[in-house]
Amino acid sequence: MLGGRLGYVLFYNLPYYLHHPVAIVAVWDGGMSFHGGLIGVTIGGLLFSRKTGIRFLSLSDLVVPVAPLGLFLGRLGNFINGELWGRPANVPWAMIFPRAPLVHGMMVPRHPSQLYEAALEGLVLFAVLWTMAQKRRPEGVLLGTFLTLYGLFRCLMESFRQPDQQLGYIGGVITMGQILSVPMILIGLGIIIWALRRAHPAPATASSKGILHG
Repeated sequence: MLGGRLGYVLFYNLPYYLHHPVAIVAVWDGGMSFHGGLIGVTIGGLLFSRKTGIRFLSLSDLVVPVAPLGLFLGRLGNFINGELWGRPANVPWAMIFPRAPLVHGMMVPRHPSQLYEAALEGLVLFAVLWTMAQKRRPEGVLLGTFLTLYGLFRCLMESFRQPDQQLGYIGGVITMGQILSVPMILIGLGIIIWALRRAHPAPATASSKGILHG
């Protein structure tokens, strides 16, 4: 939670919070960043790994197969709250989000991008990772796959999602979400390549041994 909040402050609205530092703790006004939360979870995982002696990659491979379920529920929450809406659209399933900015003084239908993200970053990513978790594979491959696919899916979904009003399109062509996702893709690919070169298979971590649902 701390990483998510500080990530939003640093990545998405730093000028505002520099002038209003007390507002940093006003979490009830909204403002959380997935990428900041990921950094926070990574730091927490490294500390836990060091304290317990459990290898970080082994710990990560245990956690990431179910992480997309949390992402799925989070995006459903975004949809229910009518936040993080999509860009204006004329597709048959476009929706009116009353809190979205007006276009030429009118409310316009928009992509329900929260549902797109719930499906892709949540259900599809879960299906891929859960399937991989049933089989033996080099340690770290699940973590690398999670980082790579989430980064790719997020970059794709940003093309349907309305950029944050205070940032808009950076350089006129790219969103902050896409900028933050590119390092995820590169790091994820690097972990996969490194893990495959080591080629030390890790045991299955899913239901066959009751680890993830016991």
